[in-house]
Amino acid sequence: MLTTDPRYAFIFDMDGVLTDNMRFHADSWVELFRDFGLEGLDAERYLVETAGMKGHDVLRYFLDPEISEAEAARLTELKDFLYRIMSRELIKPMPGLELFLDHAAESRVQLGIGTGAGPRNIEYVLDLLGIAGRFQAIVDPSQVINGKPAPDIFLRAAGLLEVPPSNCIVFEDALPGVQAARSAGMKCVAVTTTNSADAFREFDNVIRIIDNFSGLLPIELCALLNQEQPTTLS
Repeated sequence: MLTTDPRYAFIFDMDGVLTDNMRFHADSWVELFRDFGLEGLDAERYLVETAGMKGHDVLRYFLDPEISEAEAARLTELKDFLYRIMSRELIKPMPGLELFLDHAAESRVQLGIGTGAGPRNIEYVLDLLGIAGRFQAIVDPSQVINGKPAPDIFLRAAGLLEVPPSNCIVFEDALPGVQAARSAGMKCVAVTTTNSADAFREFDNVIRIIDNFSGLLPIELCALLNQEQPTTLS
């Protein structure tokens, strides 16, 4: 068992990390944007270019850089409604997740979530997964000024967990999220649900690249905090 001095924390992005659901989000955005005549936008482009961003930033990127807060909120809620309808029977925990969370708790690692999802979607996913009570801190875009790739969400999570950024490991599937972790001074475990392993190799803060949580041990990850070269879990 790890000692509590120093303290460690794992901060998880939610979508594409705790559950493999990013395709459902992508399909929902594509359906929404199709109503605005954006026929050239497909799910792959959304996943590569904006996965992990908060809804307002996705709308600015693809639809209108000057979109108002009110209109962005309305369209994001419409998209989220489509997402929940499409995914309700399909949301499942990532393989190995529950055992990994068990081992982390046994090792006294603090657990948090730093996600671009809104509170309603967070509650929706965590309730379906049955893991809502596992986390000591949950941070969403409403609690910070800037969303990913800015570091705000992860830094707030670390602050709530009372763990220095250098002792935090972020779990991310999206490139803006890995950038946010790097800007926060945090190491990262990259999850290949949204991007290929090769897409993460340019990031010097990535200490491991995984397909899922099967066979992953919290104590080994904490020992990798001072290493800089990414490795792939086979």
